[in-house]
Amino acid sequence: MAKGPLTRFERLALPHLPAAYNLAFWLVRSRPDAEDVVQDAYVRALRAFETFRGENIRAWLLAIVRNAAYRWLSDRRRSSNVVSLDEAFAFSPEEEPSRPEPASAEPNAEEQLIRAGERDRVLEALAALPPAFREVIVLREIEGLSYRDIAAVIGAPIGTIMSRLSRGRELLRKALPSLTAKDEPNAL
Repeated sequence: MAKGPLTRFERLALPHLPAAYNLAFWLVRSRPDAEDVVQDAYVRALRAFETFRGENIRAWLLAIVRNAAYRWLSDRRRSSNVVSLDEAFAFSPEEEPSRPEPASAEPNAEEQLIRAGERDRVLEALAALPPAFREVIVLREIEGLSYRDIAAVIGAPIGTIMSRLSRGRELLRKALPSLTAKDEPNAL
């Protein structure tokens, strides 16, 4: 490939690597597998880059990541009797990535623990959603994509996107109190 197209691909696609990884992670729910999905998606995107028109590559790229993730999940289902080494050996607490700091200037330790617990409950509820709802919530609420871009990523009409977002948000609202009750049995 000539230097010009590769440079353009790098300039346009590489800034979206965190969003691509984030979407892949929430679909396949494993850090190493998400890395593999993103790598596969970027290779596919590079090969198909000549067909891309315009400067806004984000929706196009995330659609490729989504398709690669679902292809990976489908392949995984077919070979479900195989256990990967990554799953066989659980992460130790030292290997788990650090959590982002809370937004306030200098929160005390209690505030940090409360926020971490709340964030963990939201992430647990998000992880429990069916993939169709989880993907639109991740794309809208975490990645900040417009309804039009989400529709382009998943190949569905905007009305379907709005419906899935509404239903997904409602499922999250219903799941959060039960998660709180499970964590805090004496809570009201």
